[in-house]
Amino acid sequence: MFARHLLKPLREALELSPAVGLLGPRQVGKTTLALKVAEERPSIYLDLETPSDRAKLADAETYLGSHEDQLVILDEVHRAPELFQTLRGLIDRGRRRGKTHGRFLLLGSASVDLLHQSGESLAGRVTYLELAPLDAIDAPEDAGTTLWARGGFPPSFLAPSDAMSLRWRLDFIRTYLERDIPQFGPRVPAETLRRLWTMLAHNQSELLNAATLARALSVDGKTIARYLDLLVDLLLVRRLPPWHANAGKRRLVKSPKVYVRDSGLVHALLRLPTLEDILGHPVAGGSWEGFVIESLLAVAPAGTEASFYRSSAGAEIDLLLALPGQKLWAIEIKRNAAPKLERGFHNACADLSPTNCFVVYGGSERYQMNRTTTATSLHALAADLLAMG
Repeated sequence: MFARHLLKPLREALELSPAVGLLGPRQVGKTTLALKVAEERPSIYLDLETPSDRAKLADAETYLGSHEDQLVILDEVHRAPELFQTLRGLIDRGRRRGKTHGRFLLLGSASVDLLHQSGESLAGRVTYLELAPLDAIDAPEDAGTTLWARGGFPPSFLAPSDAMSLRWRLDFIRTYLERDIPQFGPRVPAETLRRLWTMLAHNQSELLNAATLARALSVDGKTIARYLDLLVDLLLVRRLPPWHANAGKRRLVKSPKVYVRDSGLVHALLRLPTLEDILGHPVAGGSWEGFVIESLLAVAPAGTEASFYRSSAGAEIDLLLALPGQKLWAIEIKRNAAPKLERGFHNACADLSPTNCFVVYGGSERYQMNRTTTATSLHALAADLLAMG
């Protein structure tokens, strides 16, 4: 098992809240992490995809109530939204008897918003954590290139060969399209969604142009918005919003940038099986940018707000992190080992006066590029963010 950095926040959340929701895509390691926690305390585990475990919940209130002194782990909880109302009542009754924390660990493959749409809200009773694919802190430091090429899903990262890794990712994509996505809403044509997902991979790190996507798929803009919302809710795609505060008289880009969140899925959608194939493809720079952003956001302190900065005059910053304590980090992302700063980055930093300026690049040494900007490896900057949490 990988030493997932989310293990400590998960333990802490269970000590404070009666229910904790651990959210993340399928096969990302939620069950493994939950069972690790279960080894540390009296627990029971129910997989709601298994008929025998579902049968135990025919009278959910009685069954779950009889395990009041144990941590109850409910895997794939989005498959039984009717449970949320029962959990709400059990939590409230338990609180009156002093059972204030560590009652339920809910594992789901969708975002908080989608879970709220499908069942009773547990607002005020649950703490949500997101488990992303392996990132620069979870994986061995010397495996960064493999992690970028294959992505962070453990079965893909650990596959015996590039070919087997790619085959796993293609099967993962097909399973999501044909089996998992249809359960979350109205029927979505699998082939149309696959084409959209592939187009997003081709345009990794680019501004969202919904009209272009709609024309290419022969659908309207509202349909594109609905499909994109679904991929975002399933934690497979990220919309990075543009910076909007303190714009003054500067004209800023208003469209978000869009990323397929796992770099390995980007490469699978584009049929790029090896590192050499990736490096020879135009998506390499955008893929690396998305990989860096996901790794940094996975370890950023709670309450961090992420955005990018781009003005009509050409000022640009790949990633802005508004950290707790009113700190603003400006981060430029370069894949090569000898990064150079462009005028647009200097101009953007002059506009915003960030607390710290960094360039994440493909090397391992940390050094000052100029008076205000530090070049650093992804692992080192991720470690800095994790230490702030």
